Amino acid sequence: MPVVESRCTVPVTPDVAFAISQTTGATRLRWDPFIRRQYFLDGATAAAKGVRTFTVQRFGFRMVSEYVSYHPPTNVGMKMTKGSWFFERLAGGWRFSAVEGDEGSTLAVWRYNFTCQPRWLAPIAERIGAFVLQRDIDRRIRGFARGCEDPVVVAAVTTTD
Repeated sequence: MPVVESRCTVPVTPDVAFAISQTTGATRLRWDPFIRRQYFLDGATAAAKGVRTFTVQRFGFRMVSEYVSYHPPTNVGMKMTKGSWFFERLAGGWRFSAVEGDEGSTLAVWRYNFTCQPRWLAPIAERIGAFVLQRDIDRRIRGFARGCEDPVVVAAVTTTD
């Protein structure tokens, strides 16, 4: 099963980094170049284990995914339950940990794994998929890092009324 991973250090604490990673609406679109549109399904109003989301990717690909783990502020995991014909399986996990010796910084590690279909095409398709997903995850985590430095995004997760 191919795996792609990207990591960065951001200048916010793990709880803030995690919260930014889970933003929705205009705040999410401000930093996340992967998503064109995303919303919760089944009447859910917030992320949690078992919650499903509908996502339209920037090129128009659509998928339904489900949170398989949700542990603020350290990690979150999702799996695709319906989506592109290209992927038989697609799942991802994002981890956030404090940077030792730097109280206000967080190491974010994002990892995706997948398998392609049809099986006879998988050896070639998975090489292509790894290349495309690696570019996407690198671009996405760079957007996340910019979001962690964006005062509007940070205020959206740290301001309480």
